[in-house]
Amino acid sequence: MTRQTLLLSLRIAVRQHGWLPPLALLLCLAAGAAWAWLLPARSAQQTIAARAVPQLGPAPLQAAPSADQNLAAFYATLGEQQYAEQQIKQIFALAGRTGVTLSSGQYKSSYDENGRFTAYKITLPVKGSYALVWQFCMEVLAAIPFAALDEVSFKRETAGDPVVEGRLSFTLYLKGNTP
Repeated sequence: MTRQTLLLSLRIAVRQHGWLPPLALLLCLAAGAAWAWLLPARSAQQTIAARAVPQLGPAPLQAAPSADQNLAAFYATLGEQQYAEQQIKQIFALAGRTGVTLSSGQYKSSYDENGRFTAYKITLPVKGSYALVWQFCMEVLAAIPFAALDEVSFKRETAGDPVVEGRLSFTLYLKGNTP
């Protein structure tokens, strides 16, 4: 088939069917050529990436800790009752460092006979920006691993007020005898 014959066939096809079928055929051929040209390059990139990333298999199975091990870990995490006052000072120091204002709070200690630990509940009125109050809460929990944030409440005077007033309740879980 010569070049002139091919062009004549193309002209006849265009007059009979319009430009859309030949254009679609041309686009399909171009896409196939691009795919065939890019596929080896992509395959090579994936092979290089697979070599760079270590293949991770399933995590090795470990036996679950026994009840005695869990109980020992629980008691090892508890704070010392004799240092509770220092923990409260640390809470107030964290508030000062984050720019949150704490007022005098309420403190209540209770001993759990079944668990053999003391729960020291601290309820603090707080004032500051919403973000700073949350930052303060997260810093307390990071600094005192045996503390729990039990309750958070906020209120604003007006919707646009950047300062919130609130109440935070922390509990320190402590080793030791009855309070």
